[in-house]
Amino acid sequence: MRFPTVRFAVIALSAVLAVASVAPPAEAQRAPDTFAPLARQLLPAVVNISTTQTVQARGGRPDAPEIPQAPPGSPFEEFFRDFFNRNRPGQEGGPQQPQRPQRRGQSLGSGFIVDAQAGIVVTNNHVIDGADEINVILQDNTTIKAELLGTDPRTDVAVLRIRTDHPLTAVTFGNSDEALVGDWVLAIGNPFGLGGSVTAGIVSARGRDIRQGLYDDFIQTDAAINRGNSGGPLFNMAGQVVGINTAIYSPSGGSIGIGFAIPSNLAQRIVAQLRDGGRVRRGWLGVNIQQVTDEIAEALRLPGGARGALVARAQEGGPAAAGGIRSGDVILKFNGADVREMRNLPRIVADSNVGVQVPVVIWRDGKEETVTVTLGELPSEQAQAAGSQPAQPEPARPVELTGLGLLVAPITDELRQRFNLRPEQRGVVIVEVAPNSPAAERELRPGDVIVEVQQERVSTPNEVQERLARLRQQNRGVALFGVEGAGGQRFVPLRLRGESGAPG
Repeated sequence: MRFPTVRFAVIALSAVLAVASVAPPAEAQRAPDTFAPLARQLLPAVVNISTTQTVQARGGRPDAPEIPQAPPGSPFEEFFRDFFNRNRPGQEGGPQQPQRPQRRGQSLGSGFIVDAQAGIVVTNNHVIDGADEINVILQDNTTIKAELLGTDPRTDVAVLRIRTDHPLTAVTFGNSDEALVGDWVLAIGNPFGLGGSVTAGIVSARGRDIRQGLYDDFIQTDAAINRGNSGGPLFNMAGQVVGINTAIYSPSGGSIGIGFAIPSNLAQRIVAQLRDGGRVRRGWLGVNIQQVTDEIAEALRLPGGARGALVARAQEGGPAAAGGIRSGDVILKFNGADVREMRNLPRIVADSNVGVQVPVVIWRDGKEETVTVTLGELPSEQAQAAGSQPAQPEPARPVELTGLGLLVAPITDELRQRFNLRPEQRGVVIVEVAPNSPAAERELRPGDVIVEVQQERVSTPNEVQERLARLRQQNRGVALFGVEGAGGQRFVPLRLRGESGAPG
């Protein structure tokens, strides 16, 4: 019974229900007197998924015990090791066994039939991941061996096919965008292997990001979801699937009323591609992005506050670079869709068709521009491209960036070796960060390399100072640094202080 569990400390909260006095309350929809007719209609389409996989037995026997853990240096430590080595099959000095037997591990999950004629079943990828054999168990306990058509680990979706003369019942996907917070929903699945269990609740929240991947956009529900519910459907009151139950928050592994489902509008497209081609083709823009903070928005004079996705790097040879997008641009709209924050962009791009030309609205040099990009296909592993720039003359000594708490220097052979910099690395290396300075607050570290100031390339400490002096003359309060470190390239806003005064 496999179910990804996110464990968090439980914090008690008290809630007070208040009735708005300004506007009359919206007319509430009555809760159904019973869910029985809907459950009776939907149960035959929900299946249990049983998987088996080969597991190597320990010590030649499935019940072979592990060596007890004694405190290091304890006289029992050597005693236990010698005893188990002598008596364990296959160990030196013990009974010899030519080959360790294998045993079968089993796990249970849920799924649902979306095409009765073709026998198409949808479940979670983590339910069947690593399985040697997959069986689908119908409501009447009929067991049918399943064929795996395809999986998508990025969204945790898998598609199976079963072939049988047994009559099947299918359900349809609904529009998950129409599932509003407060709407009633039903979850049906196989919790703890009990099979055919129905729970009811409401949509608690939309668009949840639970840090499971780039495409997180979960529906949160308080319908009881437990281990074994993975891959099961979340239904609206019209009997349509609006989500695939896939994760829970729980300190214990059991339901505490916080479950998450993949929205049907995302899953339906994935299912169609897996069914037809066995894999998912996603649009690829080829950029490394970061969140636009209020200070970054101020530095870039972005109207309307922090929004969009800041391009930290346009990957060499990628679609964005070919379309004219460059480091420091802020992507505001993609193919007509607003990019409200950074995490929206990967989902919008991934849902776009490969090979099509799309308009991209960017913020550059204090104004909006529109470029056209031809989307590529997201590769399985994106190469990390590093551009090289011609060498620049270097001043002889480190330079203090007054008011920022930074001591910077040109990249010399000595500093390249000291900070393990790449041979082609260009820019200005940070050699010292003053404690409690603006730079320290932004977690800049010695060995980080400044490659841009206010979206202009810099190669020497003097160039950095010139850019900062120009910003101060313009009464700009924030300078935007492009910095390359161990985690890649990012933009760091530093608030400028006066020329006089101690660093930091």
